[in-house]
Amino acid sequence: MMSLRDIVLFPHMVAPLVVGRDKSIKALEKAMSGRTEIFLSTQKDPSDDEPNEEGIYHFGTIAKVMQLLKLPDGTIKALVEGRRRARIIGFFNLGDYIEVEVEEPAEPVLEPAEGVAYLREIHETFNEYAKDRKKLPQEVLVSVAKIDSPGKFADVLAAHLPVKPADKQAILEAVELQPRLEVLLSLLYREIEVASIEGRIRAKVKQKMDKTQKDYYVSEQIKALQKEIGQGDDPATEMAELERSIQEKHLPASARDRAEKEFKKLKMMQPMSAEATVVRNYIDAILGLPWLDRSESVIDIRRAEEILEADHFGLAKPKERILEYLAVQAQVKKIRGPILCLVGPPGVGKTSLCKSVARAMDREFIRLSLGGVRDEAEVRGHRRTYIGAMPGKIIQSLQKAKVNNPVFCLDEVDKMSTDFRGDPASALLEVLDPEQNNAFNDHYLDLDYDLSNIFFITTANSLQNIPAPLRDRMEIIKLNGYTEEDKLRIAQDFLVPRQLEANGFEADDIVLHDTAVMEIIRSYTREAGVRDLERSIASICRKIAKERLKKDPTKKYRLSAKAAAGYLGVAKHRFGLAEKADEIGMATGLAWTEVGGEMLQIETVLMPGKGQLTITGKLGEVMQESAQAALSYIRSRSVCLGFAPDFYQKLDIHIHVPEGAIPKDGPSAGITMATSMLSALMQVPVRKDVAMTGEITLRGRVLPIGGLTEKLLAAKRGNIRKVLIPKDNERDLAEIPARIVKSLEIELVESIDEVLDKALVLPEGDKLFKGLPMVGRFCAATVDDAAKAAH
Repeated sequence: MMSLRDIVLFPHMVAPLVVGRDKSIKALEKAMSGRTEIFLSTQKDPSDDEPNEEGIYHFGTIAKVMQLLKLPDGTIKALVEGRRRARIIGFFNLGDYIEVEVEEPAEPVLEPAEGVAYLREIHETFNEYAKDRKKLPQEVLVSVAKIDSPGKFADVLAAHLPVKPADKQAILEAVELQPRLEVLLSLLYREIEVASIEGRIRAKVKQKMDKTQKDYYVSEQIKALQKEIGQGDDPATEMAELERSIQEKHLPASARDRAEKEFKKLKMMQPMSAEATVVRNYIDAILGLPWLDRSESVIDIRRAEEILEADHFGLAKPKERILEYLAVQAQVKKIRGPILCLVGPPGVGKTSLCKSVARAMDREFIRLSLGGVRDEAEVRGHRRTYIGAMPGKIIQSLQKAKVNNPVFCLDEVDKMSTDFRGDPASALLEVLDPEQNNAFNDHYLDLDYDLSNIFFITTANSLQNIPAPLRDRMEIIKLNGYTEEDKLRIAQDFLVPRQLEANGFEADDIVLHDTAVMEIIRSYTREAGVRDLERSIASICRKIAKERLKKDPTKKYRLSAKAAAGYLGVAKHRFGLAEKADEIGMATGLAWTEVGGEMLQIETVLMPGKGQLTITGKLGEVMQESAQAALSYIRSRSVCLGFAPDFYQKLDIHIHVPEGAIPKDGPSAGITMATSMLSALMQVPVRKDVAMTGEITLRGRVLPIGGLTEKLLAAKRGNIRKVLIPKDNERDLAEIPARIVKSLEIELVESIDEVLDKALVLPEGDKLFKGLPMVGRFCAATVDDAAKAAH
């Protein structure tokens, strides 16, 4: 007998064996020399070198040794053929080898029909199994197909199944054919199921491997091509450079810890994976920020003042505030960055003033336009969980500036809007709050960044559109519109030289006389700023360039008012909106708009009717209510004014404000509407050279208004001589340039009665109020009031 390791030999099976144990070699040699058979049985523990009777299975196979071959290493290669099943009944250890006494069970026989059924089922099952097992040798398939004995078929088939030795031993020990075939079928069914599962797993793995291999192949091809043309970088080199950048970059502790943590994650990722790209972009964002880098500059107040004066004409208050900040900055090492808000009409130089501030401070300048921004993420960034996430505009702008103390202009802060994506104005509260912006947290970075070193300047056209909490965080500085004299200086000193250079002219090729510039200002522009003025000058330069090249390239041009008008064509605006004559029912009011002050001509006509008041001209609710208040005042003073108490019931009053396509609103036209209606009712003309502004109450009081500077500028542009303003606005005159105040006759009024006295053209010796005396400063409206006055 010879014991086998990890192999079960079946009858009808030829197997090569490599034998190394002494007892096994001597047993083979004995069998070979004595031309006898050998009993081969599988040992239960393959690692046991000296198995005893209990260590081997008692069922085995009687075999014949067909060939022995001694190998150089002392082992023997034997070729054996299984003959019959047998079971050990006697065990004899002879020292050199083991002999056994065995009994051979008789070969069982099945019923013919039963044998055919089993054989057919095993054939079909084996064919299904063999279809999934592509690696089965072809000779095995052929030899198995030719077997017609169920017992032999089961032994041969079991010998080639890739199952455990214990399972094969169970088939070997099944002497009866029916149990043997049933065990074989169960093993085949199990192997088919296992093969199916393995196939599915293999398909999934293959699909993943194919994609990975494809990506790897393509990436290697790209690298090879890049290397060929000298553009490729070795990933290891890139990682080394990135690590060196992290070590060399000046970072606060929190940012350094985050960068090193993300770098460790990046090293464990595939270079071409999507996640690696996200992590790399995040590290680049951290390294691209100027955490501790700042621009050092020595602040010279005189030089800063010279720069501001050279770049901008006027704007005394903004310049003064900026110089105050610079003076404090020069005295202390650290000051919280101020947040200034420059408010004024378009074209007055708000954005360009911010640039001059940066130049005066020797700092980098950043401009961020907020017009139309409606997404909070534009300010605070997107969280990294989103595909394509990036930092907000604040952080992106600082990455470009490369210093943490620039002059930062937030342009058009009043043009932001709100929708389902959030409120960017609320996100700006943290940015523009000196108490909070030293720890600004961008959603993408998720790190605190110090914005307190930045000099923030915001610009806006209207304060009404800025939310109150945001407005509270800023110091408001108003920039008023320019007077004609200011525009003339700006045009001659700044705009004309700039347009001459832009259009390729020498300084003396074109000379615009002051009369020409004034003609452009009055007839071709109507604005608070100077943008239209510069466009008109540019238009003249283009026309002259064309004419010059056609006729005489060396010709010099000296333009008068008439010549300038010839180049620009028909005048767009009528200068001097003041009426040419005193008219009944026509009063001149003053209004504030986002582009500066405007003059309003308010007309009133009377018609027979039933007391209906009609108001036209696209007026807002507040302005319509002012008209109602003015009419109510007139009705309450009807007796004093000499009207019948029911005068309004027989008339329809129509109030119209021309330029009906332009929206108008606000209470400041109240006294103008009252004057226009009284002029029409009394058939008394209004002075043509008088303009007025003020809110009216039902008691006839005149309340203060806003935008006084712009309104006085509009009056000056419109050739108005006298302006009536509320008494409570007297304090505002101190902030208006003296040259504007001196150029107008400004009168302060407290009641509508004073307005009417100064605005209406009454016949010589006629009185405005008739029939009843005055009570204090106001006319008595009732008999009872008159009696009290007389008493």
